[in-house]
Amino acid sequence: MDVYTPILVLGAIAAVFAVVSVGIAVAIGPRRYNRAKLEAYECGIEPTPPSAAVGGSAQRFPIKFYLTAMMFIIFDIVIVFLYPWAVAFDGLGVFALVAMLLFMLTVFAAYVYVRRRGGLTWD
Repeated sequence: MDVYTPILVLGAIAAVFAVVSVGIAVAIGPRRYNRAKLEAYECGIEPTPPSAAVGGSAQRFPIKFYLTAMMFIIFDIVIVFLYPWAVAFDGLGVFALVAMLLFMLTVFAAYVYVRRRGGLTWD
């Protein structure tokens, strides 16, 4: 049990910090609510109520938001894999180099796809 004590203490400190931070924000935060602040915000597109037709009305959503979010996630995953690989590069050998080159090629293919779809150009 002595091995897990520091982990438990760190978890307890994190939980207390989270609860205290939210509590302080609620206690001393501004309470000037208006109609605009209480409305749902969906990436700058005004929400429309569903029509009387069966199934409601669909609104076109720009793919740029989705592609930007996916690129962020993909490059986060790349960083998570690259740091340990870079630290242990000397002892891994040629197989790890080829595996990482294939991984980077896959990520580059995702980047090219997003670039061709116009996900990185903002008008």
